[in-house]
Amino acid sequence: MGNRSATDDGGLLAGRGPESLGTGAGLGGAGAAALVGGVLLIGMVLAGNSLVCVSVASERTLQTPTNYFIVSLAAADLLLAVLVLPLFVYSEVQGGVWLLSPRLCDTLMAMDVMLCTASIFNLCAISVDRFVAVTVPLRYNQQGQCQLLLIAATWLLSAAVAAPVVCGLNDVPGRDPAVCCLEDRDYVVYSSVCSFFLPCPLMLLLYSATFRRLRRWEAARHTKLHSRTPRRPSGPGPPVSDPIQGPFFPDCPPPSPSLRTSPSDSSRPELDLSQRPCSPGCLLPDAALPQPPAPSSRSRRGAKITGRERKAMRVLPVVVGAFLMCWTPFFVVHITRALCPACFVSPRLVSAVTWLGYVNSALNPVIYTVFNTEFRKVFRKTLRC
Repeated sequence: MGNRSATDDGGLLAGRGPESLGTGAGLGGAGAAALVGGVLLIGMVLAGNSLVCVSVASERTLQTPTNYFIVSLAAADLLLAVLVLPLFVYSEVQGGVWLLSPRLCDTLMAMDVMLCTASIFNLCAISVDRFVAVTVPLRYNQQGQCQLLLIAATWLLSAAVAAPVVCGLNDVPGRDPAVCCLEDRDYVVYSSVCSFFLPCPLMLLLYSATFRRLRRWEAARHTKLHSRTPRRPSGPGPPVSDPIQGPFFPDCPPPSPSLRTSPSDSSRPELDLSQRPCSPGCLLPDAALPQPPAPSSRSRRGAKITGRERKAMRVLPVVVGAFLMCWTPFFVVHITRALCPACFVSPRLVSAVTWLGYVNSALNPVIYTVFNTEFRKVFRKTLRC
């Protein structure tokens, strides 16, 4: 994320100004490693997330509300690979020295803040969508309009968080043009809180409540299925219904079924239950015969929500966990530098946690391939085409 470079009291990123160029600049040593690693990372992000977008667009089975958010997340990663990572890798190759224009640096910072925020907000929007789908399934809109509005809101809020940088927040007196960073410490704290420290706890709480509700739902469904299983009493009791012979009473002898030919299949004999040596008092009205329960609209809508969508939800905790593992170290280091200017943070540590955050953009397609069978099948099909 571009706001990785909170400045020190002199306005320079500690250990990464022009005086620290040394042997790490250019294509010698660390510069060559940064170039190779950056090219590989950009290639992986572009290939993996493009495959996600193409697969969802071409396969109807993947066009679910949850996957709309996954496409939005992949779009944020694609934009990051196109607009941010090339300039970040260029700066790393130069040893952390910014040799381009300050206006381009401000654009890079704004795009970096917006795209990282959009990734987090998309994950948070998924948690909101899943919570609503599980809590009020009958009011949940399966057509996708609400999901598209929620995705649009995440991008608008992300742009609002990054807007101050474009509006001239970095144009401060005494700015060093050789360092590309966010110059305002208050904005660093503000963007960190809005982009990470507020949405992440909310997201975790919503996922926790969602999966608790799903576990109760599964337990109730399991109990209901077992309660519907017919049990034959071992002792004397009320009359029971034989699944073949139909309902009868103890004082009515069981029918002697005769074989007749089914009009639909002349080779299959079927039981004629109408020939029964029963008295008129033993006959039961048609209403007493067991009728298959007609599925209500409530159960049908619930089944739509709890089928493929519930299966797709199992991959979401892995996506969220990978995101938190990759970005939490960066934001901790990032806000520590802003709140404690006197604290020394190694430039190598800053660079390492920044690279780790960007690696997350390449992980999501791998997670979908490993943990989601539907994505894996469609990926194979797309790659063959």
